[in-house]
Amino acid sequence: MAHELLPLPYEYNALEPHIDEQTVKLHHDLHQKAYVDGLNNAEKKLADARAAGDYALVKHWSRELAFHGSGVFLHEFYWQNMAPAGKGGGGEPTGELAEQIKTDFGSFDTFKKYFSAAAVAVEGSGWAVLAWQPQGKQLVILQSEKHQQLTQWGVVPLMVCDVWEHAYYLKYQNKRAAYVEAWWNVANWADAAARFAQARG
Repeated sequence: MAHELLPLPYEYNALEPHIDEQTVKLHHDLHQKAYVDGLNNAEKKLADARAAGDYALVKHWSRELAFHGSGVFLHEFYWQNMAPAGKGGGGEPTGELAEQIKTDFGSFDTFKKYFSAAAVAVEGSGWAVLAWQPQGKQLVILQSEKHQQLTQWGVVPLMVCDVWEHAYYLKYQNKRAAYVEAWWNVANWADAAARFAQARG
C-alpha cells in the first residue's frame, strides 16, 4: 500500500509568527511530498528486485528506503510536535514527562539549553530528537544527520526539531539558532507527553 502525504493538523499560517506560512507550505507540500514519493519508489524497486531475483542494486535502494522513510516519519512527528503558540504550543511540559526531564537532565532549563545546542550544532542537515530509551529507562537527546545517521536503535522519538535549511531559511536565513529559539514557542508538549506515556506502556 502506497504511503500518502498526510495533511497538516492545522492551517499553513497557524504557527505564525514563529514559523511562517510560506515556509510551512513549501516544507509540507514540496519537501515532505518528495520524501513520500521517494519512499514509495524505493519500496517498489525493492519489491521488483525480489520478484525478479535481481539484487544488484539492493544496497542503493536500501539506502533510499532508509533516507526517504526516515524523512517521511520524522516529518510526521515534526508537524504533530508543534501547535499554535498559546493554543497548545509553547510553555513547559507537565506531569510525568516533566518529572522525567527533571530526573534525566536536572531541570527543564538545562534540558532546553541542551536540546537547543544539539539542534544548532547538527552538521549539515538533520534533526534534534528527544527520545525515550527503553533499555536505560531514560530520556536521551540525539542528533540525526540526513534523517537516518547518528541515531540509536530501539529509542522511541517523542519530540523532534527539523534543522534542515528548508525548515527555516525563508524567515531566518542562516540564523539557525534564532529559528530554534522561536521553535520553542510552538513546541507541543501535550503531543510529546502522549508519546511518552505510550512509549512507557
